[in-house]
Amino acid sequence: MPTNPDDLSDLVNLFDFEKKAEANMTRLAYEYVASGAADEVTLRWNRQAFDAIKLNPTVLADMEKPDTRLSLFGYELPYPILIAPTAYHRLMHPEGELATARGASAARATYVVSSFTTTPLEEIANVASQPLWFQLYVRDDREFTKELIQKAESLGFKAICITVDTPVGGVRNREQRVDFGLPDTLNAPYMIAPGPQKKPVTWKDIEWLKSAVNIPVLVKGILNPNDAVRAIQTGVSGIIVSNHGGRNLDTVPATIDVLPYIVERVANRVPILMDGGIRRGTDVLKAIALGAKAVLVGKPICYGVACGGAAGVAKVMTILKEELELAMILTGRPTLADIEKSVLWNPL
Repeated sequence: MPTNPDDLSDLVNLFDFEKKAEANMTRLAYEYVASGAADEVTLRWNRQAFDAIKLNPTVLADMEKPDTRLSLFGYELPYPILIAPTAYHRLMHPEGELATARGASAARATYVVSSFTTTPLEEIANVASQPLWFQLYVRDDREFTKELIQKAESLGFKAICITVDTPVGGVRNREQRVDFGLPDTLNAPYMIAPGPQKKPVTWKDIEWLKSAVNIPVLVKGILNPNDAVRAIQTGVSGIIVSNHGGRNLDTVPATIDVLPYIVERVANRVPILMDGGIRRGTDVLKAIALGAKAVLVGKPICYGVACGGAAGVAKVMTILKEELELAMILTGRPTLADIEKSVLWNPL
């Protein structure tokens, strides 16, 4: 029998949330969130790559409480962890994205709302007291796409993230086995024309969309350094290194392994963020050491929603933030600027 979804007292890390969420979610919902593409090799690599990176602590540093603040696109974030765009939150909790937005606000976190939200953007904006970004899939109906990002901008969303790694969906066998689909009781108001696109998305579309809004535009789904350079040439404001949580093309590298190569080619021209496999504060530390400005977490937020709605989301983010602070203290890094490659162990 499922445990009480609102009792969060026994959940002390993000892995605990996944275990409890599996017991509380329908099988259809859990398989959708937890699964990756094909044999899920990349899904596993996203975690294994973080675990393989060793830390090199510095002791007796003169610090009391680390400073996790950063400036991103003109506003200050209290810590470098954002909520990644994930779909269909009403599959996981009756309040869906409203719970996520409330939890993000309680944790002072920026929430990147998915195009596949099951809640209208106006309703999400009404309950959010922290910055919102909007994630976009470019659809065949270009005018609808343009109107959608302009709608987000008019509602006060602070940035647009264009997902560029999904011209088609990946091989998702676990979803196939449960015959995944939205129940008739749920609606995703901005999900039009699902399936393969008839009109390919190109770099010209990125330039066009960038010209349609006056807020920062980021591209999400960059793994190839050459693509990172091309993105900068189109004038984007930021890059999100992502393999879509291992959900699209299996056997691509873990994002933390790709990150240093993207950082080298970008050479500080725009901020670089990354997602994929973040489960511990030490993971955040490692990503920043390798050049990320901030990270995004996706699956753990879905598990947080499933376990306790807004309170679950807030606790997931609070755990990660507190773990990051402890990791900074234990490695002798008082500010985010002090987190660089020397914090990583390099054997002689």
